[in-house]
Amino acid sequence: MKGGSWSLQRANPRSSSYLFITLLAFILFAAIFIFHPHLHSNQQTQTLFFSTPLHVASSNTTTLTQTQRDQEGGCDVFQGRWVRDELTRPLYEESDCPYIQPQLTCQEHGRPEQEYLRWRWQPHGCDLPTFNASLMLEKLRGKRMMFVGDSLNRGQYVSLICLVHQLIPKHAKSMETFGSLTIFRAKEYNATIEFYWAPFLLESNSDDAVIHRVTDRIVRKGSINTHGRHWKGADIIVFNTYLWWITGSKMKILLGSFKDEVKEIVEMSTEDAYRMAMKSMVRWVKLNMDSNKTRVFFSSMSPSHAKNIEWGGESEGNCYNETTPIDDPTYWGSDSKKSIMQVIGEVFGKSKVPITFLNITQLSNYRKDAHTSIYKKQWNPLTSDQLANPASYADCVHWCLPGLQDTWNELLFAKFCFP
Repeated sequence: MKGGSWSLQRANPRSSSYLFITLLAFILFAAIFIFHPHLHSNQQTQTLFFSTPLHVASSNTTTLTQTQRDQEGGCDVFQGRWVRDELTRPLYEESDCPYIQPQLTCQEHGRPEQEYLRWRWQPHGCDLPTFNASLMLEKLRGKRMMFVGDSLNRGQYVSLICLVHQLIPKHAKSMETFGSLTIFRAKEYNATIEFYWAPFLLESNSDDAVIHRVTDRIVRKGSINTHGRHWKGADIIVFNTYLWWITGSKMKILLGSFKDEVKEIVEMSTEDAYRMAMKSMVRWVKLNMDSNKTRVFFSSMSPSHAKNIEWGGESEGNCYNETTPIDDPTYWGSDSKKSIMQVIGEVFGKSKVPITFLNITQLSNYRKDAHTSIYKKQWNPLTSDQLANPASYADCVHWCLPGLQDTWNELLFAKFCFP
């Protein structure tokens, strides 16, 4: 070490000059590297890119970045608020979709205003990706998509067809009904979007797709394969079931067969009966759906608005004449049973079967204005008493199309196309 030190001290003048110049060049290069942003690492460059405001990024970049925010930042697209939007709502016109049932065509049946069409769901802290019909159809190419449940799921089914059908030439699409099954075909995509009527998912005495209004509802235990055999082969299934379970009393459960001469029927609380159905559905999905190739969704309860006293109205009123959403973020209607939400959470929480939960209840609870109310086809003549009191026959269960259920499909699109 001493020899080395001594040799440095004793270097000749030419060597000293060379060392000085080399040291100076190194210091200059280091200064440029530190203070010039373009020479930083890739990590810093990516950080600057992802912090770019969303409105100046390209549409593809916006969707990707937003999806990353949903996943990494924990954004819950089901928590948010309704904002008025004159530019992008509605997503289609009622007159442009011939597939809407007359029970849901509110404009055709005389609704005098269109305020209910002008609202867009805005999640807290993120944005929903814009519904892209072309992308949705490409995702469905060669596939069979099925909605299974009650009339509210059928409304969402029709909404989805309204959202995509205009991209399909008239000769390349069709819709047919075979009993409980309705099939929309997109022939150029070799795809079908289907609806299967099964209001309890399990076999019941309400399974006729047309004549199903029975006062004494009975559900058969362990019977999901009665309907499930028609679901086999589907690539995407969207389940729902709720409304038909709410009878105001205990549920009647058949332990044998509907063909038995003497039927063994027991009563269960609504929650226990619903839990039975949820477990059956999860078991069916586990046995019949390949999670590597298929997707399964379950929609939470669709709320009704039968008592406007709950949102500050008159004691005898309901959704009739309501034209604006509820603006109380804590509002939860009494018709949406939290005990049923708890059952869903318990069953799904214990299951390892991948089912995507579409939690549409809270956001729909705000939309007292979006029901069909009296603006729908009436299958029976109205009495003079009903005509004198329109609230008495207002439908505060189903929803106008276009309308709220298009938002349900925007949420489905986000979860399906950007999982």
